[in-house]
Amino acid sequence: MFLLSAHTYSQVKLPAIIRDSMILQRDDYINIWGWASKNEKVKIKFNGKNYRAVGGADGKWLAQLSPMKAGGPYTMEISASNKIVINEILVGDVWFCSGQSNMVHQMNIHDVTYVKDIAEANYSQVRQFWIPTATNLQGPLDDLSPGNQNSFGWKAAVGDNVRPFSAVAYFFAKYIYDKYHIPIGIINASVGGTPIEAWTSEEGLKDFSTIFATVQKNKDTSYVNNLNRTATASNKPQQGNDLGVTGEQKWYDPSYSATGWKPINIPGYWEDHGIKELNGIVWYRREIDIPSSMIGKPARVFLGRIVDADELYINGKQVGRTAYQYPQRRYSLPPDLLKGGKNIFVIRVTNNAGKGGFVPDKPYCLFTGDDTLDLKGTWQYKVGDVFAPRPAGVSAIVAQNQPTGLYNAMVAPVINYTIKGFLWYQGEANTSRAEEYAKLQPAQITDWRIKWKKRNLPFVYVQLPGFMDYNYLPSESNWAMLRESQLKSLSVPNTAMAVAIDLGEWNDIHPDNKKDVGERLALAALRIAYGENLVYSGPIYESSAIDGNKFIIRFTNSANGLITNDGEAPSEFAIAGDDKKFIWAKAKIDGDKVTVWNETLGEPRYVRYAWADNPVKPNLYNKAGLPASPFRTDK
Repeated sequence: MFLLSAHTYSQVKLPAIIRDSMILQRDDYINIWGWASKNEKVKIKFNGKNYRAVGGADGKWLAQLSPMKAGGPYTMEISASNKIVINEILVGDVWFCSGQSNMVHQMNIHDVTYVKDIAEANYSQVRQFWIPTATNLQGPLDDLSPGNQNSFGWKAAVGDNVRPFSAVAYFFAKYIYDKYHIPIGIINASVGGTPIEAWTSEEGLKDFSTIFATVQKNKDTSYVNNLNRTATASNKPQQGNDLGVTGEQKWYDPSYSATGWKPINIPGYWEDHGIKELNGIVWYRREIDIPSSMIGKPARVFLGRIVDADELYINGKQVGRTAYQYPQRRYSLPPDLLKGGKNIFVIRVTNNAGKGGFVPDKPYCLFTGDDTLDLKGTWQYKVGDVFAPRPAGVSAIVAQNQPTGLYNAMVAPVINYTIKGFLWYQGEANTSRAEEYAKLQPAQITDWRIKWKKRNLPFVYVQLPGFMDYNYLPSESNWAMLRESQLKSLSVPNTAMAVAIDLGEWNDIHPDNKKDVGERLALAALRIAYGENLVYSGPIYESSAIDGNKFIIRFTNSANGLITNDGEAPSEFAIAGDDKKFIWAKAKIDGDKVTVWNETLGEPRYVRYAWADNPVKPNLYNKAGLPASPFRTDK
C-alpha cells in the first residue's frame, strides 16, 4: 500500500464543482478537468463535439471546450475506463463571489425583509454553488474538502431553495438575469469575520514580509498544534456556577417563585442599567399575557440581537438558543406551547466581554398570524453567575484567519473553472490595519487574476457601509480609512466599487438591506463586464482647488449634476487649516462641483466628506440616485 500514490486513480474522477446542474461560462474556452490513471485517455462529448485529454504523470488531466453561446440544458459525457454523465448543464455567465459575513448572509437570515422576494423566487436559470468553510495552511488543494461532499451542488433559485443563497449575490444575479435573460451562476466562497490575506495565495503575499513569514511558519504543523494546545490550556472556559441552573429549582421552571429580581428594560445593555462591568450570565423574566385570539396558531418570537449568547424558555420549555452575538434571534414556537392568559418568558443571556444585553433599535415581538405582541419594556433580571477577570492568555492560530488559509482550501480548488468575473464584499476584519489594505486589496486582485490566467477579469467590490455610533463632531476613523483604501483600488484596471455608505445600520455589522448592495454591484458589473453605457457609481472625488476661504471640489460620475437625497444642503463636509483640526463646513452644489467653506476659517487647506465610522447624514448623490464615496484630501 505504501507504493500507491495519493493521486493514483483507477477511474476518472471529477472535481466537486463539475456536476449536475452546473452553469458554464459562455463565449470563452471552458475548462473541464479531473483525475485518471497515468496516461489514461479521457473522452468528453458535449453539444455535438468530442474532446480528448490524457492523464499526466500525477493523473491530472484538463480539456478546453470551444466557446459557446448562452443556452441549454445540455448533457456531458466523460468516459475512460468508466463513464460519467452530467445532466442539466446551462451555459451563461459565472461569477465568483467571496468575502466575509455580509457576502455569506443568506436570504433565509433576511426572510422578514425579503419575504416577498423569497415567495416569488422562480429563477431556474439562476444557480448557486456554495463552498462550505474549509481551511489549509500547508498549501493549495486540488479539490474541495471531501468531508463536505454532501454539501455541494448547484441549486436553482426557485421557491425555498433560494433561502441558502447569499442575499447580496442573489440580488446581483437576479438583476443581471432580468436584463439579459441568460443563465447566471454564482460560486459562493465566503466566511464570516475573515481578513483579506486569508483569501490570498502565498505568491500573492510575497511582497508583505511579515505576512509572508507567517505563511511559512504556519506550514509547520508541529508549531501550529503545539501553540494551539498551549492556547487551549491557558484559555479554558470558566467553570462557573450559574445559580439559575444549579439551584434546587431552575429559574426557567414555571413553578419557580421569582424573589430578589430587579427591574430592567429590554432592549438595552445591562451596563447601562446600573450593572457595572459584568461579564457573566444574567437571566431575564417576564409574565406575558397572551389573548386567546393568538392561541393555536404558528408563532414566532423575534428577540432582535443579543450580546453574546442566549437561551429562550417559554413556560419552562427551551424554544431557541444562539451561541454568538451576530445572528438575528427569530425563534419558531411549537403550536401547543402558548396558552391564553399568563405565559412565563425567561431568557438566559451569557456575555463574555464588553456590554451585555439586548441591542437597541431591533424588533422584540411575538407574532401569531396577523397579530403582534410587543415584548419591549420592563422585565425582571437576576444575575446567575459572574465571570472573574481573565489574565491574558496565548492566542490560538485560527486557520480561517491566517494568511492563505481560505485561499488554499476554498479558492485554489476551483481556479480552473472559467468565470465571468469576481464579486467581493469584505473589509470589516481589516479595519484595524486600514492603511495596509490599500496594498493588500490590489495584491489580491492581481493574485486572483493570475491564478485564473486572465489578467483583466472584472473585479467588482463593495465599499463598507456605515456602522457603530454616530459622532456629531469631526473625528478620526479606522472604518473611514478602510473605505479610503478600498477607493484606491479603483486604480487597478477593470475594477468597480459599489458605494454603500448609506446602507448601514449603527447597531448591526450585518445591515438588513442586501438588495440595494446587490443591485449596485450589478450596475457596476454592467459597466465594466458587459460594456453598458450607464451611470454605475456615485460621485467619486476627482480634485479640489482653494478659492479664497472656499474649497471647490470636482467629482467624476456626477451623472449630469449632483444632488442631495433629502433636498437639503450637502452635509458631512469638514475642513481644516494647516493644523488639521477639522471643523464642520457649509456646502452648496454647483452642477458637478461642491463649494465648501466655514466663515471662521480664512485659509482652508484640507477637506473631508463623510469621514466617520458611521456618518450621520451623508446626503451627497448624483442624479442617478447613487451616493458619493467618502474621501479626504489630508493624506
